[in-house]
Amino acid sequence: MALKSATLHQLQVFQVAAAHLSFTRAAEALFLTQPTVSMQIKQLTKTVGMPLFEQIGKKLYLTEAGRELLATCEDIFGRLSQFEMAISNMQGLKKGQLKLAVVTTAKYFAPRLLGPFCKRYPDIDVALKVTNRSRVLERITENADDFYIIGQPPENLEVELRPFLEDSLVVLAPPNHPLAQERNIPLHRLSEEPFIMREPGSGTRMVVQNFFNERHVSLRVKMELGSSEAIKQGVIGGLGISVLSHHTLALEGSIGQLKILDVEGFPIRRHWHIAYPIGKKLSVVARAFLDYWLTEGKEIAERTSVELTRELASPSYILRQAVQAASQ
Repeated sequence: MALKSATLHQLQVFQVAAAHLSFTRAAEALFLTQPTVSMQIKQLTKTVGMPLFEQIGKKLYLTEAGRELLATCEDIFGRLSQFEMAISNMQGLKKGQLKLAVVTTAKYFAPRLLGPFCKRYPDIDVALKVTNRSRVLERITENADDFYIIGQPPENLEVELRPFLEDSLVVLAPPNHPLAQERNIPLHRLSEEPFIMREPGSGTRMVVQNFFNERHVSLRVKMELGSSEAIKQGVIGGLGISVLSHHTLALEGSIGQLKILDVEGFPIRRHWHIAYPIGKKLSVVARAFLDYWLTEGKEIAERTSVELTRELASPSYILRQAVQAASQ
């Protein structure tokens, strides 16, 4: 077997395909076409001299040779990563690439926190992936990124969690909603309202469902939407009420069109975390980012959160809500 003739590109394609057990998913992750992935795997299989994958029904599995090659690839790319870190340490440089994956709601504050870091280190290219919680957890198991921003701590995953920002989940309704002017609304009252829920796999959905299940309150879920922005528009349009992070109100256009209801048990408090697999060797770039995120980035996040809270409680915001409700 002349494995030395295999290219690093072929091994990388195989490693990603083995992690996903899907040529289609591997092609998406590597920004290649599926035929290109299939061809690379075919050439590598010919070099190895034994099948690397087997298909049973519609599912793809690694063969014994495939599992051995995957372990070899992890060792090869792990050693290359260590070499890159060693060279960076010797040179004392802060340049390279940083890969982040964040849950959907984190998009309301993560880019704002990244700004000062990118200005300080212009030679660091930051790739930001925004997706829902279930996909972020998949990326953690695949070790696809340097860091992950999540709310609810994951179960059955060995990750290092560093809390950096408090979050509040609040009940939202249009300003002219019948409950908008009530105080200390009983929780069971929400079961009478049409409810807009995030899609399955969302961290916000999981927290909301657990909260109501623990209190034996059933929701009338009339609609499921895949983004907080879509839900906000649905609430503004009178399609129902919902529970979202107060950070989703930060973008221009939301404040004044949505009312935070005063509901028993709300807001739901939780924390945002920056996470990475336990035992992961952090590059020079990753260590610089982690230091920044937990110091200056944390201060920016906390300051922004306080400013948003003050805005939501300000007389001008309350007046805008009253005017909005009257106009409708």
